[in-house]
Amino acid sequence: MRAIELNAFGAQNLTLVEREKTPPQDHEIQIQMKAVSLNYRDLLMVRGLYNPRQSLPFIPLSDGVGIVTKTGPHVTRFKVGDRVCPIFAQGWHSGVPSKIKTKRTLGGPVDGTLQEFMTLDEEDAVHAPEHLSNDQAACLPCAGVTAWSALVTQGQIKVGDSVLIQGTGGVSMFAMHFALAAGARVIMTSSSDEKLERVRQAGVHHTINYRNDLDWGKTAKKLAGGDGVDHVVEVGGAGTLKSSLKAVRPGGSIYLIGVLSGTAQELNLLPILMQNIRVQGILVGHRESFEDMNRAIDRHQIKPEISHIFPWTEAEQAFEIMASGSHFGKIVLSFDEAQ
Repeated sequence: MRAIELNAFGAQNLTLVEREKTPPQDHEIQIQMKAVSLNYRDLLMVRGLYNPRQSLPFIPLSDGVGIVTKTGPHVTRFKVGDRVCPIFAQGWHSGVPSKIKTKRTLGGPVDGTLQEFMTLDEEDAVHAPEHLSNDQAACLPCAGVTAWSALVTQGQIKVGDSVLIQGTGGVSMFAMHFALAAGARVIMTSSSDEKLERVRQAGVHHTINYRNDLDWGKTAKKLAGGDGVDHVVEVGGAGTLKSSLKAVRPGGSIYLIGVLSGTAQELNLLPILMQNIRVQGILVGHRESFEDMNRAIDRHQIKPEISHIFPWTEAEQAFEIMASGSHFGKIVLSFDEAQ
């Protein structure tokens, strides 16, 4: 089979190689990959910024979908022909995370999805929703589960809640869909008026161009009724957390997901203490959340937004788009030879 390896840090070092297929053993399945998608974490991994000690070479990317082609002895969860998504943290099936449960994450340190065939334990995959195309289903494992874990598993979002979502990338767009499906009022930020118009057409109640409104946290607080929003989907990181603290209500929650604006900055902790604000880190989520999310996606017929689709062998070009920040939704690599 063919795979794409990273032999040295930097997307220019992605190399198409031949590897031996790994036959499925007891309780294992072999899947033929149909599509994979990029996350910002993947860009950091490829650049050597997420884990500088990552062993090389390795196969990047954590998200994807494939068809079961072989099953090992005693497999009961799947059969040949089933369409499945691998879970991000291989071995984290439910409950709170631990070092053991989150040790084997795809796309680093474990080889990821950018290969024609994968072999994994049957417990480390889920059925893909039937109404989604392969390209759409490939977007679910990280971006989808992260947004679901934040707003539903952790946030227990309910009708009438207010949600501030930063940006229009993969996690943010999933968060938009889940918040709207829950009956929440949604505020979204972007530096692009064109992207803000697109999310308004999708049902978002309020939008803020953060380039034009530097005090967008305060603006979001006013839009939420003056007390602040109930939930903040924080993908910016250190550079946007201060504004998120302005936006959130006393007793509200901020879900730390991304680090687009950095990982370190001086921060006044008093607002967190004095207003009883919950700051919750989100490391994707477990298989049980993934399965819950898929039922909701099926019930509401949610379809992920896809910005770009490339042939899977053009991963370097896909990473260039990811680095530019010009995408709206997800960037997908297809194994369809017609692409």
